[in-house]
Amino acid sequence: MSQNPLQPTLGELVSSLTQQMSALVRGEIDLFKAQLMEKGQKFGIAGGLLAGAALLAFFGFGTIIACLVLALAEVLAPWLAALIVAVVLFGIAGALAFVAKKQIDAAGEVKPELAQGLKQDIAIVKEGLSHEHDTAE
Repeated sequence: MSQNPLQPTLGELVSSLTQQMSALVRGEIDLFKAQLMEKGQKFGIAGGLLAGAALLAFFGFGTIIACLVLALAEVLAPWLAALIVAVVLFGIAGALAFVAKKQIDAAGEVKPELAQGLKQDIAIVKEGLSHEHDTAE
């Protein structure tokens, strides 16, 4: 059977397929990189906008606190109005911190059964690795 010079050989076809697959994979990776860059830029802009919003909200909250002090100062001495507002704010902060501590303590507890199960799993893996090492020699 004679080979037609216009038809590629099997080796040439495999080589061409390998090159095309490599080019396709490189193209997909480049596309993925470009998409990640675009998303990163959008996340960066969104993060900056959120930071600006948080800063303005912080100043707004401070203004409301000042408003509360001024409102109380209409019926009380100004120093007493400021003291009352400060005590209330510290009370709220303390309550929030207490709730947060309870949440952290509850989340940080590791159940003894889980810890024991993890220790058993590690021991089994170590035993399996040492057994594989012994059989390989």
